This record gives sequence, structure tokens and C-alpha cells, in this order.
Amino acid sequence: MKQMKSGGGWAAIRYTLRMANRVGWWQLWKAMRSKNACKTCALGMGGQAGGMRNEAGHWPEVCKKSLQAMVADMQKGLRPEFFQRYSIAELRTLTPRELEWCGRITTPLYAGPEDTHYRVLDWEEALERVARQLRGQAPDQNFFYASGRSSNEAGFLLQLFARLYGTNYVNNCSFYCHQASGVGLGRSLGTGTATVTLEDVEKTNLFVLIGGNPASNHPRLMRTLMNIRRRGGHVIVINPVKEIGLVNFRVPSDLRSLLFGSKIASLYVQPHIGGDIALLTGVARIVLEQNAIDERFLREATEGFETYRTHVLGTSWETIERGSGVDRATIAKIADMYIRAPSTVFGWTMGITHHKHGVANVQTIINLALLRGMVGRPCAGLLPIRGHSNVQGIGSMGVTPVLKQKILDNLETYLHVKLPARPGLDTMACMKAAERGEVRSALCLGGNLFGSNPDAQFATRALSQLELIVYLSTTLNTGHAWGRARQTLILPVRARDEEPQATTQESMFNFVRLSDGGPSRYQGPRSEVEIIAALAERVLRDKSPVDWKTLTSHCHLRQMIGQIIPGYEKIAELDRTREEFHVAGRTFHTPRFATPSGKAQFAIPAIPLPAGSEQQLRLMTVRSEGQFNTVVYEEEDIYRGQERRNVILMNHADIQRLGLHVNQRVTVRSAVGSISGILVRAFDIRAGNALMYYPEANVLVPTTTDPDSKTPAFKCVLVTLTPDYVPANGQDEAAAGRRPLQLAH
Repeated sequence: MKQMKSGGGWAAIRYTLRMANRVGWWQLWKAMRSKNACKTCALGMGGQAGGMRNEAGHWPEVCKKSLQAMVADMQKGLRPEFFQRYSIAELRTLTPRELEWCGRITTPLYAGPEDTHYRVLDWEEALERVARQLRGQAPDQNFFYASGRSSNEAGFLLQLFARLYGTNYVNNCSFYCHQASGVGLGRSLGTGTATVTLEDVEKTNLFVLIGGNPASNHPRLMRTLMNIRRRGGHVIVINPVKEIGLVNFRVPSDLRSLLFGSKIASLYVQPHIGGDIALLTGVARIVLEQNAIDERFLREATEGFETYRTHVLGTSWETIERGSGVDRATIAKIADMYIRAPSTVFGWTMGITHHKHGVANVQTIINLALLRGMVGRPCAGLLPIRGHSNVQGIGSMGVTPVLKQKILDNLETYLHVKLPARPGLDTMACMKAAERGEVRSALCLGGNLFGSNPDAQFATRALSQLELIVYLSTTLNTGHAWGRARQTLILPVRARDEEPQATTQESMFNFVRLSDGGPSRYQGPRSEVEIIAALAERVLRDKSPVDWKTLTSHCHLRQMIGQIIPGYEKIAELDRTREEFHVAGRTFHTPRFATPSGKAQFAIPAIPLPAGSEQQLRLMTVRSEGQFNTVVYEEEDIYRGQERRNVILMNHADIQRLGLHVNQRVTVRSAVGSISGILVRAFDIRAGNALMYYPEANVLVPTTTDPDSKTPAFKCVLVTLTPDYVPANGQDEAAAGRRPLQLAH
């Protein structure tokens, strides 16, 4: 498969036409035009301004991710005969993509310890099974988990249920993605989210993109990067992999860009995986040596600068170049562009957070921004580029092991109760508690907890120790096949545009959007809020200080949220005003920060140096252009020119050095697992590093986490490669023994 010369463009348009043919042009047009926030990344498309419109009002705003998620939700429903025909063992033979495209789940499904197939339950029996399990155990023997696709209303109700049930074992998917951003930003600035608005990014002079690939994962951000370049601004890309969409992108909704392409990266720098602290320390050293700092800002708005200056100037260039894999001259080019820029926004994704030192990575970026006063003023600041449409809102609603003190105080005052004070557990801690048998059940609001975990064997083992796991889902995923407990229950939920009442979501720019919902495509699925309230009422019975039936009213929930969640006061009036809003207190346009002193804090991160032997490569797991988080929509990755997913992308020099050849089958081994039948492919990646696809490569990733954020280190996994034995008939092991699956029902 030939690699494209630019991202987006006619390929994206052709894909749109294919999706329209699949579900019907008029049906897809109506769905995309509905007043509902986008179901995929957190850039904030849709809402009350109408579908295909961003929070700044620009139209049309649409991307393949939006279309893929919408079309998946528009599939035909799965009938009971499907589960009678296909056993759980057979579901395990399916790829993530095949499971996703089986169809919509429309009835509650159950599998007990002796069951070989899922079987259909009615709602009454399904809810009672969950309630009976929770009533029969101590509160800390269950954990509550939420993905970022749910609404603010569902997230708030879930954590309320958990706290009134009596546990702080409440967490969300951000612990496996951007938690390091929240911790790093919180320590340095007193906020865990972006300090800028979309307008700030559109007007900045320089955008520094570190460890991310929005061309594949956040395509609508590419218009903003295109606009920066058109205005004469610059984009610096720092990524070990040369991603074609970050070099040149054809924005389909812009005729000039579609026809001629748009240059994105002004400068593209490829460090080692995990080399960002060393690289950015080198940039900071040049800024300091040239005295290109904002002395007044540093004096009046920061603390710890002198200690930081001493640390940076005392770091040798040998350490910087060895740690980053980038030469001094290239680092000087980054510094020169930064020094010349009147305003700069730094953006990053999980190439920064998925490390054992993820928080230190984030704080290193913040340090560099502080040096020139690029935080606390318009058109400059920090942007964690979040990958799920409401993962930030779920955190704002308190779906976390530790509630912010103000939220806790407000909740206790509002409810006239004392909530549990025992420490909560983050996501990995809950998984390890499950493996030890210390928790007996789990309730998962969306997502794929199994698929998002490192060390797939560990994840299977941990979840199998539970007595009951409950998944609230729209479609099948690998968790339903591999992440089974002794009893597994799948409850079908409505998609966002099928909700009977309006819901809200929060974008990565702290902008709260109102989604109208719409008619359900199927009779069986229920609203997430309805399910959570029904379970809470059954479990807590007359011991609850709230009326759960009343809380099934989203309007009532929003009034409660407005009184309890700081910054969300305007949500209480949203049903009357219909005015979407920015969460108060998060955007910093003046140099006054939310720390106790009101000043930004410099940190002193240590530089991690290369580890491993010459026979090992640093592996990072990534998403393809044809997937969103754990959901794989297409097997091919057209931007990287890969027609399949069981590949390892390597520098050609490493292929020669290790005595391998292109398309050779190898076994990839790490400290915790191995995968055979992987094809070696040459790619433009920094020598000494390699790339494989998530979640299939999770089996190689250890459960090691950043000690500060508890985020697993999906990046920088040391691996070795050994050639596979090839059968005489040359049969493709990946296809052997597989039988066709009837996907449409």
C-alpha cells in the first residue's frame, strides 16, 4: 500500500461517500447536522450552533472520525440469533474492527461462569442482578469507571451514586491518557486543563506540537494549523515519527487547501521516544543564554525561577544531545523560532503523557512557556489535546478517586451527609486490586477497560477475578470477549444523538456544549442516566438522601451540578438560556494563576537517558488513521501506507543493523509479553525506535505507571525482535483458522 503524499484531501472525501452509501445519504446528513456535540475528539464540534460547526462558529467542520463514530451508531441492531450462533470463544477470534462492525447491541446480555455464549436478559432481571451484587458486598469491593464519551449528566450521577453507596473507588479513562497533563498543569499553574481558547490558538504566531498526530486523531485541528501558516505564523512538530499529515495536509472543506495542499510543519524534529525533557531543556538553555526571557513576568508571576535557571545552565550539551537524540544545531533552530515568536501555544498529546515521567514531561513544557511569559496572556498558553469528546467533562464532574475539596464541601452541604473519606483508587490500582481479589465487581460506563489496559494478559487475569463486571455499551468490543468476570453483563445504551433529553459535554478548551439528543434508533437501549438512577434506587433504597427518579430529569441534574461544581454555575440556567459557556476560572489571559500564591511554579525534571542494549528498540504504541482510541474502524492506515495492523514500523538502518528485511515475520518481545507474526516495515522514524498499533500491542506494555499521575507507560517500551519460522506453504498465520463472520444482521 503506497503512502500518501499529504493527509486529508480526496481520500477523506471518498471515504465520506463510502460511509454515506453504507447508511444512506439523507440519514447521514441529518445525523451530522443535528445539534449534538461530536462523539469523537474534544475539539468541540456541534452543539447548539448546529452540527458540523466548531465552538468559534466556523462551518463546515467535519472529519472522518466524526463520520466513523456516527456510522457505527447507525448500524443495524444485533438480534438474539447472533449470540446463539457465535460463542464467546469465537468472538475472541475477531479483530477489534470486526467486533465494532458486528452491529448495535439492543438488549441486555449476560454470560455466567459456565456459559459459552451470551444470552439475552430482560431489563428487570439485568438491573436486579447488578443491584443484588452491590447490596451483598462492602462498598469498597466495587469500583466505578467511566469513559470520555458519556455526558456530564451521566458522569455526575455515576460519581454521586458511588459516593452515596460509600466508596471513592471512582475513576475514568483519563488515567490511561491525559492524567499526567492534569497533574503537571495542576502543580505548576493550579489548573488541570487548557489555559487557552480556540480563538487564542487561531491567533497565535507559533504552535509547538509535541508528541501528537492530530492529522489522524484530531483532523479538525489541522484547519487551525493551516490558518496559522497562512497568516505567516509557524508550526514546530516534535515527534519521533515523520507523520505525512503533519508535513502537508489537504483540508477538504477549504478549496485552496484541497487542490494544492497546505504545508503544516515549518520545522519537523524527530527526537528519541522519551527524549522530550532533554530536547526542551536544550531549548531552554539557549533561551537563557541569549537572555530572551520575560524578566518582569518571571519576577512578578512565577516562583522557583533561579533554581530552574541554575539547573538548566548546569546541564551539559552532551547530556542534552544524548538524551534527546537531537543535535545542538537543530535544537538551536527550535530556540530561534521560539525566541522570535511574539506569541506561542504549546500543544501535546499522549506522546508526552504515556511515559514513566509523563508529569515531568508536561512540567518541562510549562517551564519553557514560562521563560518567555507565554502563559497568562491572550494568544499564548498551554493546550493538552484531548482525544475523547467529554473526557475533560467527566473529570470536572468528579469521576475521580479524590474529589476537589470545594466539590466535596458543596456535595456534603447540599445533601446534608458525610461522604466517605477513605482514599480512592486510580484505574490501574483498581485493576491490581481486582487481580488480588480485593474487589468483587465493577461498573463501567462506556469505553473498553480491557482494551485500554497495558499488559493484556494481566488485564484478562485481573478482570476474570471479579464476580461481576457490568458494561454500558453501544457496540461490541474486545472487553466483551476478553475482559470477562465470572458473571458479565452488557447493558445497551443510547448514543448521544439518541438521548431523550439534552446532555452537555466539555471541550478541550473548557467550553460546555449542549446536545439536543434525538429519537432512538432501537427500542431496547436506554439512557445512561436512566440506567444509573435505576441501579442507585435499587441498591440504596430508602437510605438515599436524593430522589433518584427526580434525578432522571437532566434539567434537575444540571441545576444540581451548577450548585456543586465550581465554574459550572451557568449550567443551572442552560435549559432556559440555551447559552453554551466557558468554564469559569480556567482560561488564563492575565498572569494570575490558581496556585496558593497566585504564581506559576517552576519544576526541576530530571533528564532520562537512553536505556537498553543495542539489540533493543524503544517501542511506542500508537493509533492508526482508521481508528479512534480503542475502536478500530478500518484495518488499513492510509497515511502511513499500511494495509494491515500486525506490523512494526522501523528505521531502515535498524532493519539492516539487526539483520532483518522488509516484510520479514518476526516475534516482538518485551519484559512482559510477546507477539509473533509481525511484519517488519521500513518507515521514517528516528533510528533506535519503533512503532506498533494499539491496542493489539498492549500485550507488550508493562503495567509500570508514572508515580505521580498513575498513567501507564505505553511509550518507550524496550523490545527485541527475532525472526519467525515461516511454514513451507507460506500461509499467513494471521489468517489461518479464521472463518468469515456475518457482520450485518
